[in-house]
Amino acid sequence: MQSRTSAPAGETSQSLPKPKRQRTQGLRNMELGFLIFAYVIVLAALLQVQLGVTGAFDFQALALLGFVAILTLAMHVVLRFIAPQADPFILPIATTLNGLGISMIYRLELGGVETANSFAQILYTGIGVAFGIAVLFLVRNHRILQRYTYLFGLISLVLLLLPLIPGLGVSEANARVWISIGPFNFQPGEIAKVTIAIFFAGYLVTARDSLSMVSRKFLGMKLPRMRDLGPILVVWAICMAILVFQRDLGTSLLYFGLFLVMIFVSTGRISWVVIGLVLFVAGATVAAFNISYVNWRVMAWLDPLSPEHYDAVGGSYQLVQGMFGLANGGLIGTGLGQGRPDITPLAESDFIIAALGEELGLAGLFAILCLYLLFVARGFRIGHQGGDDFGRLLATGLAFVIGLQVFIVVGGVTRVIPLTGLTTPFLAAGGSSLLTNWIIVAILLRLSDTVKTSSTPQIKPASQEVRP
Repeated sequence: MQSRTSAPAGETSQSLPKPKRQRTQGLRNMELGFLIFAYVIVLAALLQVQLGVTGAFDFQALALLGFVAILTLAMHVVLRFIAPQADPFILPIATTLNGLGISMIYRLELGGVETANSFAQILYTGIGVAFGIAVLFLVRNHRILQRYTYLFGLISLVLLLLPLIPGLGVSEANARVWISIGPFNFQPGEIAKVTIAIFFAGYLVTARDSLSMVSRKFLGMKLPRMRDLGPILVVWAICMAILVFQRDLGTSLLYFGLFLVMIFVSTGRISWVVIGLVLFVAGATVAAFNISYVNWRVMAWLDPLSPEHYDAVGGSYQLVQGMFGLANGGLIGTGLGQGRPDITPLAESDFIIAALGEELGLAGLFAILCLYLLFVARGFRIGHQGGDDFGRLLATGLAFVIGLQVFIVVGGVTRVIPLTGLTTPFLAAGGSSLLTNWIIVAILLRLSDTVKTSSTPQIKPASQEVRP
C-alpha cells in the first residue's frame, strides 16, 4: 500500500522545490529584462532631449539615467531576496513612467523653465524608492496592515487636517493642501491616499455583511437598508468638507471614487454605486452654484476662450495653452526638444501631459496611457488572485487610485472634465506624489508575492509523518 506522504512516481522530494526556484528566478529575470528595456527608452528620451534643445550630447544624460538605474536596480535586488514571486511588470512600468517624467522635466530645464529641476526629481525618486524598499522590509505580510485598520483611519484624518492648522498649512496656495516645515513643503493628502485605502479595505471586510443586506428592490436594484447608509454618507460629508475648507476638488473626487469602487467590490451591489453617483451629482451641483472656487473652474471649463476667463488670474489661460500644445503635437509630435511646452504654465507638474503630448504626439501619449492601463490591470489582477478579502480590496483600491487619478488629470488637460489640480502619477514633478506612488508600487509588489506564496502548496519531505 503506497504511503500518502510518498512523492509521485518518477519524482523525488528533493526535486520538487527546483521548479519553484526556477519559476521564481524566471519572474525576476523577466523583470530585469523589462528594466533594461525601460533604461533604453529613458536613455533615448534623454539623448533626444539634448539633441533637440542644445544640438549636442553630453554626459549629463548618462548621469541622469545612471541615477534612475541604480535606484530601481536596488529595488529589483531587494525583490529577489524578500519578494521573489512579486509581479514582474509593475517595477519596469513605474521605472519607465518615472524616467519619462524626468526626461521631460530635464527638457523644460534646458529650455529655460526656472521651476523645472531634473536633479530634484531624481532626489525625490530616490526618497520614494527608499521608502518603497522600507515598506517591503517592514511589511512581510500584508495581513499585518489589517490589524491597524482604525489607526490608519485616524492617521488619514490627521493628514487631512494638517493643512488647516495655522502656521503649518500654506495659505498662499489656491488650495490648502500643503504644509510647510522649514524650507520643505509637503502635501499630506498624497500619503492619505494610501492610509485611506488601507482603512477602507479593513473596514469593509468587517462591515461587508451588514452593507450587503437588502431592504427592498427598486427598478431591478437591490437597495441597502437605510440604517446601513451611514458609512457612505460620512465619507461623502468628509469629501465635501475637503472641497469647502481645502478648496481641493481633485482630492475630494479621488477619495469618494475610491470608496465607491471598494464598497462595490466588497458587496457586489450596484445600488451602492448608484447611490454614490446620486450623492456626487447632488454635491457637485450645489458646489458649482454656491462655491466660487468650483463655479470658476466650471465656467473656465465650459468657455475657456472667453476673455472674462482667459485673461483673469487663475483663469483658463493654462488650459488653453495646454490645448494648443496638444494640437501642435498632432499625431506623431514635434519631437522631444522641438516643441514649445515651456510657454504652458506649470508644464513640469500639472500640465506635463500636455508637454509630453506636444512633443510625442497622440501616438506617444497613447503609449503612455497604455503603460498606465497595464499598471492598473496588473493591480486588478493581483486583487482578483488575492487569497483573502483584505488583500483583494487593498490591491483593487490602490490600483484604482492610480487609474482614477490619471483619468482626472488627463481629463482636465484635454477638457473632458474641469481641471482639478491633481498630479500625474510618476510623471509630474513633486516629492509628495512620487513618495506615495512608490509606496503604492511596494505594497502591490508585496501583495503579489504574498498571493503567490500563499497559493503555492507546501511540499513536505517524504519521510515526515503527516497527521490527519
